[in-house]
Amino acid sequence: MESVHQSMRQQGLVRPAQGRVPGGVCAGLGRRFGIDPWPARLLFILILLLIPGSQILIYPILWIIMPAEPVTATPPVDVWAKTTH
Repeated sequence: MESVHQSMRQQGLVRPAQGRVPGGVCAGLGRRFGIDPWPARLLFILILLLIPGSQILIYPILWIIMPAEPVTATPPVDVWAKTTH
C-alpha cells in the first residue's frame, strides 16, 4: 500500500490537510488538475450520477488510496507584538 501512496504523491494526488469535505478526495483531485475544490466536487458528483451505484465504491476507494498531504508545522505568529521605530 505504501508504494501506491508514494506513486500518488509523485503524481500530485494527495488529500489536502485543510479544506477537506469530508475526506479531501475532490479537493485533491481539483488541485491536481488545476481547478478549485467546489467545481471539482460538482464535476465529481455529476460524473458519479452517470454511473449508478458508483458513489458507494469510488469515493471510499479514492479516500483509502490517496495519501494525506503531510502537515507542516508553521511557527506561531504573535499578533500582539508591536514594532516601534
